[in-house]
Amino acid sequence: MNNRYSRQELFSSIGKDGQQRISNKHVLIIGVGALGSGSTEALVRAGIGKLTIVDRDYVEWSNLQRQQLYSEEDAKNRLPKVIAAKNRLSAVNSSVAIEAIIVDASVSELEDWAKNVDLIIDATDNFETRMIINDVSQMYGVPWIYGACVGSYGISYTIIPEKTPCLSCILETVPLGGLTCDTAGIISPAVNMVVSYQIGEALKILVGDFDSLRNKLVSFDLWKNQFSAIQVDKLKNEDCPSCGKERSYPYLSFENQTKTAVLCGRDSVQIRPSIPTVRDLEALEQLLAKQGGTVQRNPFLLSYSVHSYRLVLFKDGRVLVHGTKDISEAKALYHRFLG
Repeated sequence: MNNRYSRQELFSSIGKDGQQRISNKHVLIIGVGALGSGSTEALVRAGIGKLTIVDRDYVEWSNLQRQQLYSEEDAKNRLPKVIAAKNRLSAVNSSVAIEAIIVDASVSELEDWAKNVDLIIDATDNFETRMIINDVSQMYGVPWIYGACVGSYGISYTIIPEKTPCLSCILETVPLGGLTCDTAGIISPAVNMVVSYQIGEALKILVGDFDSLRNKLVSFDLWKNQFSAIQVDKLKNEDCPSCGKERSYPYLSFENQTKTAVLCGRDSVQIRPSIPTVRDLEALEQLLAKQGGTVQRNPFLLSYSVHSYRLVLFKDGRVLVHGTKDISEAKALYHRFLG
């Protein structure tokens, strides 16, 4: 046990002092799917003091191709991801305190968690949660690391409150729709590359070496052999509602959150996007037709049936998820197929 971290301590930028700092830190990871699996294992092996992991989902067979913490037994038992992850991570390093939370992370939970952590790592599957993380990060002064991947493409960016542009500065508005792992697939090397970028930055933050942070938004496509690192310092907006001089943290307010409601007397949940949108039903039909379910479209709506569920999409952005009264389950399906 005494030489467990010896190779990491030999790395001069960490050393014994840096290792001690890592062992005193608390990291929050939102999502333990592909990115979360890789990030949690890397931090546990690096000797993080405490790790809080949050996820609403359970292990499925399709996860095993890229989500490295899970086994066939976990998929057979439909074990909640955070429970399966904690079991595996505790076996890897029993000295790490691991808090596993099964929940669909919302504003109130994220605000509570952010008060007690040193770093937040994004491993979510949707931009609404990322924008909430972004506002919570700015409100409580907690660094966070954005990461995403789909197909062979990946992207990562490190956000330090009061120093770097926040995600809202860069995106300006929350993108709705787009490709997901369930619509475009994903290859594990893209996952591993994003994890490497995220954990590399995380270790710098945990040991206090902020001068070595990348300060660029990195993106790549492994299949197309493309890479870019964009300097984004000039994108910091003094009028940004999330990190500007007169910030209002808009994504923590109710009106900017996705609205959900269980329909009375029906096994269905209605989901309404946080901002007005117009869906391209023809494009969605072509995208969803590749997924193995049944797609039907008329001039007013699109119906997509998959497994025991049916998603009905309207032009005004609303979606009815039939086959469940569980809001978390409905939101998971919504983000899985619509981004």
